[in-house]
Amino acid sequence: MKKFMLAGAALLGLFVLNAAEVTGKYTAEVAGRGGNVMTQTFNLKAEGDTLTGTVVTPRGEVPITDGKVSGDTLSFTTVMKFQDREMKMNYTGTVSGDSIKFSRQREGGDQKQEFTAKKAN
Repeated sequence: MKKFMLAGAALLGLFVLNAAEVTGKYTAEVAGRGGNVMTQTFNLKAEGDTLTGTVVTPRGEVPITDGKVSGDTLSFTTVMKFQDREMKMNYTGTVSGDSIKFSRQREGGDQKQEFTAKKAN
């Protein structure tokens, strides 16, 4: 029984360690409309399997919703408002060292965009 408890505690420790590695500020150069490149900043905070934070774009700061962390994988949604319309963007990412390889897709859209964000110093 003790062995199972120790193994469970070790696995939990690894999970918490991986989640903690996500926490921080990341920046990425992301292609926008017409091929224009824009800088996005991801302010991420992982607590257990929950991810919170914001995404900062040239259009402003947007809170992260429905954020989740599982090992080295994360996912979240942002909602931007333009006058009377909303645009939901769904993000997934894989953490590797000091970077996150992201894939994002506009809800209702059929194109995925991939980019890498690097942890800021």
